Amino acid sequence: MTQRDDTVAPGVAGQVAREETRELIAAGKVAGTPVYNRTGENLGTIEDLMLDKRMGRVAYAVMSFGGFLGFGERYHPLPWSVLTYDTSLGGYVVDIDRDRLEGAPAYAADAAPDWSSRDWGRQVDDYWGARSIWDPRAP
Repeated sequence: MTQRDDTVAPGVAGQVAREETRELIAAGKVAGTPVYNRTGENLGTIEDLMLDKRMGRVAYAVMSFGGFLGFGERYHPLPWSVLTYDTSLGGYVVDIDRDRLEGAPAYAADAAPDWSSRDWGRQVDDYWGARSIWDPRAP
């Protein structure tokens, strides 16, 4: 039986045990979570997660950024390893400012990248200074 964790989402009786514990969170609950920089500035929202099917690990969180009413919005894959969860903000934090984010690998909603390309993944990981989850030395 899963134990409920009131420190995570107070007032959500019954749902917490199924969607979130102190150490785990349902992927469906991650979508919509805000992403902040170290100064607390809201950079965007996590739209989706990209999982490695064979290893069962999160490779990237796809964050929406910019745009207005869905127009001009861009999607930035963030290596999962560069995100930390901040309970006081109720969101993920990444160590980057808005200007550097503007230059990060991104794509428009109608032009998704070739996720099967290791070159695309390498470009994303290199930009963020993250070790690829496919690197044999990765934890």
